[in-house]
Amino acid sequence: MSKSASMYIRIDPTVKAEVEAIYSQYGMSITDAINVFLYQSRNVGGLPFDLRPSIPNAKTIAAIKEADLITNDPSAKRYADFSEILTEVEDKN
Repeated sequence: MSKSASMYIRIDPTVKAEVEAIYSQYGMSITDAINVFLYQSRNVGGLPFDLRPSIPNAKTIAAIKEADLITNDPSAKRYADFSEILTEVEDKN
């Protein structure tokens, strides 16, 4: 039998109950899930998930705002389908 080390962590009771319900769907305890996290962290040499925010950057936000303006502008040119756009682009070249 291999040796094991113990850890003590503090966690919000609501979060604990919520993740226990999630992990139990996979037949796992919180201890099992933490072990998976730790092994995977070791395997990848860091956190096993991306920490970058899922919010768009400034350039994407500007493009979204521009698209909203165009969408709400009744005078903006409309196309029936993509082939119509291609035809217009080819005609300009």
